[in-house]
Amino acid sequence: MSERLQKFTQWVKEENYAFSFVHTSANVLYLTGFDCHPHERVLGLVVLPDADPFLVCPGMEVSQARDAGWKHEILGYSDSQNPWAMIQEKLNERGVAKAEKIAAETETLPYARGEKLLGMYPGAKLSAAEEALNELRLVKEESELEILKRAAALADYGVEVGVSALKEGVTEMDVIAKIEYELKLKGVSAMSFSTMVLFGEKSGAPHGNPGLRKLKHGDLVLFDLGVVLDGYCSDITRTVAFGDIDEKSKEIYETVLAAQLAALEASKPGTRIGDLDLTARKVISDAGYGEHFPHRIGHGLGIDVHEFPSMSDNNDGILKAGMVYTIEPGIYIDGLGGVRIEDDVVVTADGYETLTKYPKELQIIK
Repeated sequence: MSERLQKFTQWVKEENYAFSFVHTSANVLYLTGFDCHPHERVLGLVVLPDADPFLVCPGMEVSQARDAGWKHEILGYSDSQNPWAMIQEKLNERGVAKAEKIAAETETLPYARGEKLLGMYPGAKLSAAEEALNELRLVKEESELEILKRAAALADYGVEVGVSALKEGVTEMDVIAKIEYELKLKGVSAMSFSTMVLFGEKSGAPHGNPGLRKLKHGDLVLFDLGVVLDGYCSDITRTVAFGDIDEKSKEIYETVLAAQLAALEASKPGTRIGDLDLTARKVISDAGYGEHFPHRIGHGLGIDVHEFPSMSDNNDGILKAGMVYTIEPGIYIDGLGGVRIEDDVVVTADGYETLTKYPKELQIIK
């Protein structure tokens, strides 16, 4: 049993749960090494306090679970079988005749599946397992950091490809197609999220929708992209200028850059998480753009592109060595455009390291 699974099993035992049902693909991957996205079908890891765990997955995925290194029992089922009846049978075999408390990821567990679990043990209650799982995943192991560094390098390359594709008249979707094509040639099978390329005034929407807007001189160009590599995500944002831009746009860029650098410098063990947001927000507010920075400074990063913790101003958690998150302040002006600069960051023993390395100084593409 892996150290991760041992720790989670110990938590299940200490909290006196009859068992835990882990259903999200991310947490199943973290605890088993098996990366599975079964669509509407049931996926689950059943962890018991005093018996071996077992994995539940569609029968067509069983060989992949074995190939991923899972050495315990696998309960594979066909589309004509009832996996819940099979799960209860396996629990009975392991001596779970009754249950008062069952741990599950209650924030995301579908209601119908929660009903199936409770239907096995009338009177039982579901309790949240998220906090324990989040704490396990919070500090990355060296093997995880190596993957995240490689994923970040591919994100850097994606921005490099995007910048090289800029020419007058090209559309946002043209540039996205070029980025994703070149990343496919590097072996990237999936993006962390829908790649974002926004031109001119469209960059003024923090989560804008790329389309057929054509590039013209004087546009700001915002890239936001990331890749999935060996189950782990990267996430980078860079903003460049296509041709000369006005002084206000330059001022906005330099303000965002100063805010991002200030938050990075505050990234070290012992720092209150919310202070990173406040540090960047003060730089932007002092420059007169506070109302134009509408989102938190960043988010945790790992198997999920957005994972625990939320890097918001009210987070009283403390940074620890090995934590990975994004720092991504932005300023967005309706009708003019916007600037966001984002890096993937790991806390080191005495400071930080940025995993994403693409240059941040204002680039004016001619």
